[in-house]
Amino acid sequence: MPSKTAKTSAKSVESKSVESKAPAAKPVAAKAAPKAATKAVAKPVAAAAKPAAVAPRVEEPKKVLTQRQGFKTNEFVVYPAHGVGQILAIEEQEIAGAKLELFVINFMKDKMTLRVPTAKVANVGMRKLSEPALVKRALETLKGRARIKRTMWSRRAQEYEAKINSGDIVAIAEVVRDLFRSDSQPEQSYSERQLYEAALDRLSREIAVVQHVTETEAVKEIEGQLAKSPRRGAKAEAGAEASADDADADGDDVAAADEAA
Repeated sequence: MPSKTAKTSAKSVESKSVESKAPAAKPVAAKAAPKAATKAVAKPVAAAAKPAAVAPRVEEPKKVLTQRQGFKTNEFVVYPAHGVGQILAIEEQEIAGAKLELFVINFMKDKMTLRVPTAKVANVGMRKLSEPALVKRALETLKGRARIKRTMWSRRAQEYEAKINSGDIVAIAEVVRDLFRSDSQPEQSYSERQLYEAALDRLSREIAVVQHVTETEAVKEIEGQLAKSPRRGAKAEAGAEASADDADADGDDVAAADEAA
């Protein structure tokens, strides 16, 4: 009997010890749960803190440029390869990591906008409009005798084209003078007509802007000066005299024939 009692008491002791161990594990799990929760909460806080750390970049207002190299915005200029244009703006651009200042030039008649580096205006030959005195000199040039070299047309065409693209208003006037044909003169070839019209367009546009008139009025003034050319007037008179002489000669021949009969 004592042995049975001892066994039961041992079992009770063991059960008690198991029971005491089992509840002890619960607090450990309870302690672990808050740590996991705190970690889960900490992550969003850290993620939210990252955008706050990067300060937004404030762009500096761009400087409005109005003048460079002696040229101003809204000013009319002459670009040799295209003629008269107007500076719309002076802008700054970053190209290959370097800042570059550019003239924005509009050629209204050609419906074209050109950007020219401000540092290159001297190289490309961009200039201001001609003074009224120089315009007057160009108009006087139109009244002079045409100077046509006795060379191949291809060589003369190259010389005319070089004068047109030089940007020199007097040189352009020379091309207009040399290629002009009146109604009494032989018609121009297609290439001659093209060069003449290109030179006339460049000249009339600059005269129109300088004198504050329309291009049509400028063309009329140019043609009026061309009509005063002594060579053309003399040629027309010579042609009329020759016709009169031929008529007289024919009349004399008819009279002589009548006498012989």
